[in-house]
Amino acid sequence: MARIIGGLTTSHVPSIAGAMARGEERTPYWKPFFDAFTPVHEWLNRERPDVAIVIYNDHGLNFFLDKMPTFSVGAAARYDNADEGWGIPILPSFEGDVDLSWHLIEHLVADEFDLTICQEMLVDHAFTLPIKLMYPDSGGQWPVRTIPITINSIQHPLPSAMRCWKLGQAIGRAVNSFPKDMKVVVVGTGGLSHQLDGERAGLINKAFDLFCMEKIVSDPAALAALSNREIIERAGSQGVELMTWITMRGALNGDVRKVTSLYHAPISNTGGAVMLLSNGSQSVSLAAE
Repeated sequence: MARIIGGLTTSHVPSIAGAMARGEERTPYWKPFFDAFTPVHEWLNRERPDVAIVIYNDHGLNFFLDKMPTFSVGAAARYDNADEGWGIPILPSFEGDVDLSWHLIEHLVADEFDLTICQEMLVDHAFTLPIKLMYPDSGGQWPVRTIPITINSIQHPLPSAMRCWKLGQAIGRAVNSFPKDMKVVVVGTGGLSHQLDGERAGLINKAFDLFCMEKIVSDPAALAALSNREIIERAGSQGVELMTWITMRGALNGDVRKVTSLYHAPISNTGGAVMLLSNGSQSVSLAAE
């Protein structure tokens, strides 16, 4: 049977990719952030997941304001990268897992989630950058198959934190019922606090970010209970990318243990963060650690 072995969260701001392209990982500004991935790399080398389910928000590459699905799931054999305007390097294609994708889709629809099913799908920096951070020396020969899942964090009305938590739980149940023996890591990408426009442009709320990083481990119910208005007021208009973290955490249905975490701000006007959680085999309740 398939099983989720862990969950990873990371910021995905395009400037991280620019720093990698320029070889700036060891400069004082960037070193703390990239150093946070050393234990992530050690864990990945030891655990060797077969599939990464990447939960992120599309930035206009596939969907725009005229067509914005609340949730979409990729069901392709391959996902190509394209530049949506940031000028960062285009990465090689990512292999999909069609069988697991359709299994997820069927189970999520049965759980009453209305999905946009994408049998062709481009992936932007919010998907590609986390994979590159996970496997910086891969040379484009990615060690994992991938499944992209997008959440609307741009066009109102947005899904609630509780709805995203329940989506994560449904993803966890679906993976656990897949009959093939494989190891899965769930990746939630985005945030934390940031606002790119308006009177509060440049907002970073360190206290709220650290609150989120604590509660995502010990008390995810506290995050799932937040309204979108509360998240935007405290984390900025783009801070609703926290939804991807909440969804990831919902998929972890075991004894969750924090392997590593780091908060480093600012990263391009963003509260940057990295966290890796291992997932045990016993079920837990909404509020349990």
